Amino acid sequence: MWFKRDLRSVDHRPLLEACAHGPVLPLYIVEPEFWRQADASARQWDFCRESLEALRLELAALGQPLVVRCGDVVSVLERARRSFTIAALWSHEETGNGFTYARDRAVKAWTRTHAIPWIEIPQFGVTRALRRRDGWSRRWEERMAEPLTPAPQQLISLPSIPLGEIPSAADLALPPDPCPQRQCGGRDRGLAALGTFLDHRVQAYARSISSPLLAFEGCSRLSPYLTWGCLSMREVVQASRRLSGRGVSSFGSRLHWHCHFIQKLESEPAIEFQDFHPFMRGIRPMDDVRFQAWAEGCTGVPFVDACMRALRAHGWINFRMRAMLMSFASYHLWLPWRQSGLHLARQFVDYEPGIHWSQCQMQSGSTSINTIRIYNPIKQGQDHDPRGEFIRQWCPELASVPDVYLHEPWRMDATTAARVGCCIGVDYPAPLVEPAAAAREAKDRIWAIRREAGFDRIADAIQQRHGSRRAGLPATGDRTRRRRRRGAAAPGAEQLQVDL
Repeated sequence: MWFKRDLRSVDHRPLLEACAHGPVLPLYIVEPEFWRQADASARQWDFCRESLEALRLELAALGQPLVVRCGDVVSVLERARRSFTIAALWSHEETGNGFTYARDRAVKAWTRTHAIPWIEIPQFGVTRALRRRDGWSRRWEERMAEPLTPAPQQLISLPSIPLGEIPSAADLALPPDPCPQRQCGGRDRGLAALGTFLDHRVQAYARSISSPLLAFEGCSRLSPYLTWGCLSMREVVQASRRLSGRGVSSFGSRLHWHCHFIQKLESEPAIEFQDFHPFMRGIRPMDDVRFQAWAEGCTGVPFVDACMRALRAHGWINFRMRAMLMSFASYHLWLPWRQSGLHLARQFVDYEPGIHWSQCQMQSGSTSINTIRIYNPIKQGQDHDPRGEFIRQWCPELASVPDVYLHEPWRMDATTAARVGCCIGVDYPAPLVEPAAAAREAKDRIWAIRREAGFDRIADAIQQRHGSRRAGLPATGDRTRRRRRRGAAAPGAEQLQVDL
């Protein structure tokens, strides 16, 4: 049984079915090459490591602890094959990054070479080898309604096989990555988060998800436990549906969108690396100075900087703020979404490639099937942090700035700046760009591309392949073009909200 991002024993169908066929070696393979990828970070590994330690105890209680090996997956499996007979390899299907996609292809070739059956079972609502999106929502509902798979009653002990050490981040040569307010991994902690959310927090969910002041408590905070498989999507869906109310309904829609977006990457792995629409490729040059300032939370726009600094400390921030950070990088700073996306991926403990790369493209205008949404960082701050509590917490340089200037401190006159002890450009950065002017320029650039001959024809094909079917397909031809030029979302165009 090859564990991947499914670190649990409950609702784990491959584990239960493997146990029905004989002794099972529960195996997790730490891949140093995976952790050297540009989207990986020590904060992610630390969460994974805690989850592995918890899973080892969980399986030990069933009779056989988790076995851990470090190295290339095919090499580890080949050593196992030479040591004892492998009747079959069991696992969940995985929709991961480009590295895991290539690795699974190599494992598939190895299993065929040695005539070893590899039984892969879907973990949630994603459908492999899907040709058309029609009926996808119905199939998702059917899967979520299936009974939860119980944990095996016991695992046969394999005392002759050493368990192996679970390496530290330092052992994997991961750069130091302090994340002092990170959530801790493991199924028990995931169940605790699920319990407190459904018992106490879910009814305030819809009112809490947009503001970073409320979201750290108001959101479910289940996303890392779903990313690493400490909880199954099915058990979360079923537990939430025992309740009712606006918050429950809002949360349920986000669970559905979770799988909808992962399906995009499953169907087209290339979207991790290149724009959905070919007309959008290569339009943004890299600017190292702007990128570094954005990544460090030093753009000179307080609400943007506060969000980036909070993300760095927590390894999580709510969806609206994720979207704003990506939008600001892509539009106001005109940075390539791939580079900005890699930085955010490393910051997110709950990094889920299928959601992340679709969102990076959505928030940068590269999908072509979504309305252009350029977040106004000044208005976002005024709406969601009106008294500046969040800004002052994460940008203490601005603690004494009067409320009237807090969201745009560069507007302070010299007398006020001297009085409050905050000189813009010295104590706090001057803004890299003038937000309103930068947004107008970016919008004009994007619309100029969208008006080019042939753009809509390709966009319609992208919608046919990847768009939501809940609201039906969009109109095509002249009606689609007129709708896009007005800036309204076409029917079926997604505005994702996955504030888990």
